[in-house]
Amino acid sequence: MVNFMADIKHWAEVVADDVLEHGNRHIVSTGITPSGHIHIGNMREVVTADAVYRVLLERDADVELIYMADNFDPLRKVYPFLPESFAEHVGKPISEIPCPCGECENYADHFLKPFLEGLEKLGIHPTVYKADELYKSGKFTEAIKTALLKRNEIAKILLKVSGKEVDPEWSPFNPICNECGKMDTTTVTGFNIDDETVNYSCSCGSNGTVSMAGGGKLTWRVDWPAKWKMFGVTVEPFGKDHASRGGSYDTGKRISKEIFGYEPPKPIIYEWIMLGKEGAMSSSTGVVVSISDMLKVVPPEVLRYLIIRTKPEKHIRFDPAIPLLTLVDNFERLHSADKLSEYDKTVLRLSHASGLCHTDIPFKHMTTIYQVAHGDFDKIMKIVRRAGYDAEKEKCIKELADNVASWLDMFAPDMVKFSVQENIPPIAATLSDEQRAFLKAMAEFLQDADELDGEDYHNLIYSAKEENGELHKRIKEILGVDELSLSPKTLFKAIYISVLGQASGPKAGWFLSSLEKDFLVKRFAEAADFRP
Repeated sequence: MVNFMADIKHWAEVVADDVLEHGNRHIVSTGITPSGHIHIGNMREVVTADAVYRVLLERDADVELIYMADNFDPLRKVYPFLPESFAEHVGKPISEIPCPCGECENYADHFLKPFLEGLEKLGIHPTVYKADELYKSGKFTEAIKTALLKRNEIAKILLKVSGKEVDPEWSPFNPICNECGKMDTTTVTGFNIDDETVNYSCSCGSNGTVSMAGGGKLTWRVDWPAKWKMFGVTVEPFGKDHASRGGSYDTGKRISKEIFGYEPPKPIIYEWIMLGKEGAMSSSTGVVVSISDMLKVVPPEVLRYLIIRTKPEKHIRFDPAIPLLTLVDNFERLHSADKLSEYDKTVLRLSHASGLCHTDIPFKHMTTIYQVAHGDFDKIMKIVRRAGYDAEKEKCIKELADNVASWLDMFAPDMVKFSVQENIPPIAATLSDEQRAFLKAMAEFLQDADELDGEDYHNLIYSAKEENGELHKRIKEILGVDELSLSPKTLFKAIYISVLGQASGPKAGWFLSSLEKDFLVKRFAEAADFRP
């Protein structure tokens, strides 16, 4: 089959080649406001940044990956996942609000901590900066002074680019009220450049003075370009909402050049990840699958692959139920392929990261193994060895088994779930004479056979319908007939009914090879003789 991607450069390579034309020193930046569950839609940004960072490293660039946690932003509203008691904190910086569970240092860390742990599992290791620490340490003070002094110039840029005229009382700096702790209810009434202080009045009725070092923060459209200059950012991915005409990137470019005297970074604009049929993921609406949850379900490299294989400007539709198995299948086929195009080699290389586990057991097969073993890891390892897989990577196999356990619990539809019955299921009474004869023939054949693998079982079942097949002949003898017509569907159904107590089940070859041969001999023989 012709691979039409063979001579096409991967999107991360295209970006890297572009930015290298402007020098060898680069800062790739990414970040988000941890105001809610950081979901796999957000993951697109950080994996996109990491992919470009890694290609730049391969090109021997002097490059750094940084992650900016915008934890000094205010809480906008009481989100669906919060109790109404958080209404009193709306407008306060999220780094200054109590943790929802009471176990983290603050509200922002409650959502940031699992995300950063997830980055480690994804093989992403940026230098992490927290906005509250940067503001409080005075890193933003010079930018604040510049913005305050050039307030009118910034207002003109905002009007010209976005078409929105700012309020006469608008300021590029939002003070935090000393009384109520909010920053969306204050108005700047004056400032002192030498003392590095800002005066304000608040709708709560108080007036006061705050330091530029931690007493407030720049508004988003000014804060963003200020960070570009502060860190020397040259490449940054961001969502299409920021890239809309007159949006924050358009104003940011002008503010960066004209106010801070800095050339804006190369933008990488990405589309949303859509959650099944529910639409774009959003922490504020609750349409999310968190990264921490997904890392319980699939190997980290598969989540990287989800992002890496698709151009940033293309949206991704993600469904954690059955379509997730297809995603894993696609990655596993790529991983085990003998020959790969240069494009696919890049996709595979950027999907991997040092330290990530990989096993040769297909995810789908592990869903069968896990359920056959009832989650008992010793039994899982026994089946793995019997199936001929590499059993040396026990740690990786345990991680895969844990992934499967979480998927079965959290996302798997009922149709893929099953349980091997300890005794003959009552439904076995409904088996036809032909099905009983087939099961009896199977039991007799397996009694004298060596261990069979999945393909062996598959071929054995299909031999039952073939005129010259061993099972076909034996079934005719059992039934005492000269002619016999059997459909594989009927035979598979007999197997599932006798072992699972249901009419359907997992891929039969894999399923049967996961069970002890002696168990199958006994069960098939019992089912063949079972009567109501």
